[in-house]
Amino acid sequence: MTRKPLMAGNWKMNNTVAEAVVLTQEISNRYEKEWAEAVDVLVCPPFVDLKPAKTVLDFDKTKVSVGAQNVHWEPKGAFTGEVSVAMIKEIGCTCSIVGHSERRELFGETNEDVNRKVKALVSAGLYAVVCVGESLAVREEGTTEEYVTAQVRAAFAGVDARDAAECVVAYEPIWAIGTGRTATPEQAEAVCAAIRATLAELFGDETADAMRVLYGGSMNVGNVEGLMAQPNIDGGLVGGASLEAASFVQLIEACL
Repeated sequence: MTRKPLMAGNWKMNNTVAEAVVLTQEISNRYEKEWAEAVDVLVCPPFVDLKPAKTVLDFDKTKVSVGAQNVHWEPKGAFTGEVSVAMIKEIGCTCSIVGHSERRELFGETNEDVNRKVKALVSAGLYAVVCVGESLAVREEGTTEEYVTAQVRAAFAGVDARDAAECVVAYEPIWAIGTGRTATPEQAEAVCAAIRATLAELFGDETADAMRVLYGGSMNVGNVEGLMAQPNIDGGLVGGASLEAASFVQLIEACL
């Protein structure tokens, strides 16, 4: 099955509102309208930048979607510092990243938290970009596929196939995030194939074939073509290379 590639930029905690407007405008200016048929593009700015970025893209009528980097599963309440699904939906977000390794490692997010967020997003008609990945210690133990597929099962527990089909899984080997180290295309493909096999066990072959699996972990203009050539890699969840319009656009072009 031919899946439409998705190139997603995770800006992490970078860019003031003014800087976000400039970067979004630069991406919009370089975006070619005909790309919309061949590749989906997503940017995930910090919360304060979501509305400004969306405003730029709407004004230019640029076919780039905006997503959040995180979200809380409760609809409202005494959760100081958190942002609800309804809040990001009203801004115009189509999705949120959930379970990024930095959220898991630095802020103690559990598989159960990730699952709650997936359910909250799909129940509101948004989709989740579910991040999974192993540490260097897990890889050296030789248990990468078991570890990652357990994260996939936990994230989608209790989610039906129709909702899961709209979601995206992003494989991000923790040892490769922001380090300049990248899994080889063969290493990345092996894990992404295992992820898709797990999705097939959970939801059936048809749903698994339709779901997009991204690679995240120091994807850049030098390695994107090798990664995108793999049959089970459908795009990227990109950090540093998404913070400059020129490099991000090159990654988009690699999906065409």
